[in-house]
Amino acid sequence: MSEQAKPIIFTHHARGRYAQRGTTEADATAAIRTGNREPAQRGLWLYRLNLEYQREWDGVRYAVQQVAPVVDEEEHRIVVVTVYTYYF
Repeated sequence: MSEQAKPIIFTHHARGRYAQRGTTEADATAAIRTGNREPAQRGLWLYRLNLEYQREWDGVRYAVQQVAPVVDEEEHRIVVVTVYTYYF
């Protein structure tokens, strides 16, 4: 099954983290589908996608938000373990 066709499943932990870190499920999904892929710890994968932001986060204005979900790529699905966000 191709990576683009696999369903994306978010763990309870990942849902809490993307909300806490100021991003959305849609942005995390976009990062997985179109972002840059790199190896992460314990055989997992991390995807990075830079998005135009032009807003405040935690009292500071940022131009770019980088969404970086960490995933376990199983045979028939992609499981999102956590989601990091970085602001520039």
